[in-house]
Amino acid sequence: MKRKPVVPREQANRDVDEAVAYYLNEANEAVALGFIDALEKAYGHIARHPATGSPRYAHELNLPGLRAWPLTRYPYIVFYVERPDHIDVWRVLNGQRDIPAWMQEPDTL
Repeated sequence: MKRKPVVPREQANRDVDEAVAYYLNEANEAVALGFIDALEKAYGHIARHPATGSPRYAHELNLPGLRAWPLTRYPYIVFYVERPDHIDVWRVLNGQRDIPAWMQEPDTL
């Protein structure tokens, strides 16, 4: 299958920036770089296989087409929607948070 470009929304980019800052402050540069590597691998996977993400939150939030893919070794989840020409990444959130509440923030949808 052809890879689709992964296009994070502004909020998803802010989520990533916050996670990197957290790992830099609470752990170290190696952990922050590991997070970035895990995120790039997740983006690569969903670019090649967008239908493999879980639709669980699509049902919970009544957002048809929303899928979720977890990062390896980090508690973060990529939330995205497959579009005809790209992958639209809505958020990158810590899976230990109240996901439905975080997905309902005003500029998310």
